[in-house]
Amino acid sequence: MNSLPYSPVIGGGESCSYVSGSQIRLRNDFFGADLRRSPFSGTVGVLFKPLGRSSARNGNGVQIFARIKKAQKHDYPWPDDIDPNLKSGHLSYLSHFKPLSVKPKPVTLAFEKPLVDLEKKIMDVRKMADETGLDFSDQINMLENKYQQALKDLYTHLTPIQRLNIARHPNRPTFLDHVLNITEKWVELHGDRAGYDDPAMVTGIGSIDGKSYMFIGHQKGRNTKENIQRNFGMPTPHGYRKALRMMKYADHHGFPIITFIDTPGAYADLKSEELGQGEAIAHNLRAMFGLKVPIVTVVIGEGGSGGALAIGCANKIYMLENAVFYVASPEACAAILWKSSSAAPKAAEKLRITAGELCKLQIADGIIPEPLGGAHTDPAWTSQQIKLMVTKAMEELSIMDVDTLLGHRIKKFRILGGFVEGQPVDPEKKRNMKKKETDLSQATADIEAEIENIKKAALEAKGKSPAPTISDEAVEKLRQEVDKEMTNAFISMGLQEKLEALKMELSKSGNSPDQTLGPVLKEKVDRLMQEFKHNLSRPGSYMALKQKLEMLSEVSKLQELRLKGEKLKKELNEKLQEQVKDKIEILRKAREQVAKGEKLEEEEIKEVEKVKKELEEMLKSMSLEVVGLTKKKVPTAPPVLEKKLKKADEVIKSEIEKVIDMIGLRGKIDELKAEISSGLNKEKIEQLDKEIREEIAAAVDLNELKRKVETEIKEENDGNSADAPLQETVGAGKASG
Repeated sequence: MNSLPYSPVIGGGESCSYVSGSQIRLRNDFFGADLRRSPFSGTVGVLFKPLGRSSARNGNGVQIFARIKKAQKHDYPWPDDIDPNLKSGHLSYLSHFKPLSVKPKPVTLAFEKPLVDLEKKIMDVRKMADETGLDFSDQINMLENKYQQALKDLYTHLTPIQRLNIARHPNRPTFLDHVLNITEKWVELHGDRAGYDDPAMVTGIGSIDGKSYMFIGHQKGRNTKENIQRNFGMPTPHGYRKALRMMKYADHHGFPIITFIDTPGAYADLKSEELGQGEAIAHNLRAMFGLKVPIVTVVIGEGGSGGALAIGCANKIYMLENAVFYVASPEACAAILWKSSSAAPKAAEKLRITAGELCKLQIADGIIPEPLGGAHTDPAWTSQQIKLMVTKAMEELSIMDVDTLLGHRIKKFRILGGFVEGQPVDPEKKRNMKKKETDLSQATADIEAEIENIKKAALEAKGKSPAPTISDEAVEKLRQEVDKEMTNAFISMGLQEKLEALKMELSKSGNSPDQTLGPVLKEKVDRLMQEFKHNLSRPGSYMALKQKLEMLSEVSKLQELRLKGEKLKKELNEKLQEQVKDKIEILRKAREQVAKGEKLEEEEIKEVEKVKKELEEMLKSMSLEVVGLTKKKVPTAPPVLEKKLKKADEVIKSEIEKVIDMIGLRGKIDELKAEISSGLNKEKIEQLDKEIREEIAAAVDLNELKRKVETEIKEENDGNSADAPLQETVGAGKASG
């Protein structure tokens, strides 16, 4: 008899088949009396009785021995010895997501290196203190305070590309990390009912404060192995269809939906495109606007394009402080626009992808704070902040009826881009492609108008009082503050290491102060300053430093102009003193005659005009341009009236001094003088001046002041009256007080 092929026994409940001739016969009573133990270890002998026609044969039977493989036990995620008395929490065993057995290695980002070096120095000092037994507590406390201040400055002024690097940090908590921190119960749901369970998209039901929610989110890996398994958080069409199935399930049962976004984008390989990646995303976008339950989205990492938006059409969108949301990654944008991925920092700034920028654009509804250093430094605290924000949003949305809820969700996305509901939109923007002809007459008129405006401004500026002088002490104090803030800015920008290295090279290059820099060193200095200026020019950052730099620049310009003026004045006095002495004397005498009311003769007038022309020519010969001649205002009142005015002014000043002492304004006046000497706060100077004037005006008795002025003048002039001009004098004195 030919040897018979066989198939191994699988599991223990399957029947073995064999071939007899051309017929296939199956043994149905496998577990009947014909199953007996074999003398061979690990085998089972099966004696096949003759069937049908084979019963007429001799008693020779065919015996087949097969080794039965030990059944593989399914590696279920829950343990075998679950406590039967456990009433809650047993659903947590239904998730494959477990804490890592090995703690992830710390990863230092490029801009964090100065802080790491400072922390290392603190540890070295502490170790030295332990070894030597000396007390370095004051030095250690000072270093720790500096470290905390540097840490705060660094993470307060992060650039967009730095926030992107934090959002991509390998140790950043994932979707399931947050879910397991904020839920009391959690069970993961799998499958899209179309043949595949995408591990990059995780869904499940969890409870917060006793209320059930549907959780949907992108899941990245926590190490290389998990990232490969989770496809680096990039879902396939199966993942989006699974998310859509769970959304419909939540809508049917009335579960509010919470989605977590953390993906660089949908997986765009050939297979995904063949399976309808774009269609799956489009179905999700359309379906989410019709769901009748509240939807809240939290961006916990990076949200890339449609892959993020497919689960992000929510009533409320919140972002972690260092999360980003973009239509294209900065690297891709830089490669398209600047032909180099090295321009990614510039692209990240132009794209406006950070949480703060997106809140201004009304795309995000709020920012969830993170601890200093990023969410990975304290994941549990970050999860609790997410829980507080999400529960508050759900309380607001749960009181809405279905129509209001749907309208709220639609309106949120309709207003993006400045669209106003109810106003018609032109489907085609008309453009005139013809080159506009230049209108020279209009351009000339515009230039002439600008010239007139400049002349008018210059004439108005002539009548203004000179700006208050600034003391050298105030300028030096301002310089020290600017130096301190610039040092902090270099640290927060991550340029401290480059600056120290450059200082070292400068010190080695030579000690001569007049020595010029070499081309290599000069290029390094220019490159560092360009990077510093680029970071400083970002809108909304380093505002205090920018303001002080502008103030210091204005002060420097004023000082430079003052020095030039003094130098020019000195030169003029030295060169022209002897030449113009006689001419100035002629002009002085003529001015005194006019002041006394005497009329100049015709010859004297001609002489004065001649002297003026000679002075003008003399100035021109020294390369000085005469812009114009100003007429000095001279008193036209008679000498007798001038004496009366002087006496009235003395009386008014004396009375004002008494009023100041009486109402206690000395302190405020001293404060005004100090502010004027510093010249840093013009608004405060104006405010103090206004308050002092108002208080003096309220305390002075005008009638009593008039009476005293009249009495003093009458006594001095033996009863000569000057009532008419006295009223004007007293009124002018009160206004000037």
